[in-house]
Amino acid sequence: MTQAAEGQFRAGTLAHRVPDLGALELLLAVARLGSLGGAARELGITQPAASSRIRSMERQLGVALVDRSPRGSRLTDAGALVTDWARRIVEAAEAFDAGAQALRDRRDSRLRVAASMTIAEYLLPGWLLALRAQRPDTAVSLLAGNSAAVAERLLADEADLGFVEGLTVPTGLDSVVIAHDNLIVVTAPGHLWARRRRPLEGSELAATPLILREKGSGTRQVLDAALGGLARPLIELSSTTAVKAAAVSGAGPAVLSELAVGEELSMRRLVSVPLADVALARDLRAVWPTGHRPVGPARDLLSLTRG
Repeated sequence: MTQAAEGQFRAGTLAHRVPDLGALELLLAVARLGSLGGAARELGITQPAASSRIRSMERQLGVALVDRSPRGSRLTDAGALVTDWARRIVEAAEAFDAGAQALRDRRDSRLRVAASMTIAEYLLPGWLLALRAQRPDTAVSLLAGNSAAVAERLLADEADLGFVEGLTVPTGLDSVVIAHDNLIVVTAPGHLWARRRRPLEGSELAATPLILREKGSGTRQVLDAALGGLARPLIELSSTTAVKAAAVSGAGPAVLSELAVGEELSMRRLVSVPLADVALARDLRAVWPTGHRPVGPARDLLSLTRG
């Protein structure tokens, strides 16, 4: 299409031929009140602005719509006819607006959250309490699983917002970092590592069977990356709570988030084992399908995580 033809096409669209809703509402107010000044006051604009809008509409339509006199403003015959049409358009717009509001109300009545286990157990409860104070009428459902499961939920449109804790962002998702976390090695107080005086080497950690989260979890992803995939599972469990309970029982050493073991460390049910040459830091992220920025309750929850 040439530039001239494209300009001609644009000039022929309804948006260029039909006055906007604000102008039509002004015309309806003039018809109802018999005064351009009164219509301007009702709509919260100045009288010169109202006059300018009427003149612009008249130029756009090519007909005179309002006769102005010291006694007020009255519609011309063409103006009366256009007003009837305008009323139908405004009524249709009001129905459109009511329908859109109903859709927003339905969207805002629920929030589906998918979160990896550590975030679901130790961070989300506080965020959801704060969200409830803002949106008491929003029903929240929480789907807890590993980071891979969170991605699957989001991509299947089974969740509105997700939280993951791995090293990478799953394909098909956008993300933002909301917090930072460290993984630490912990044992029961009776384990030999609880009494060692020097930090644990990475090679010794890799050579020792550990109580681990399952593959697909963010915790396991970070540990496998740090040890070059050499971590040896003594037991693989599907929740942070289960891993922690096994470690407390003395089944063996475990690698867990600092967020998950604060109480156990303070009460000496678990002991932290220093590491010499292994970095186990990670970012915690909010995630959502690419190109679909969170809206409504999901947007509000996201803002609370970063507050």
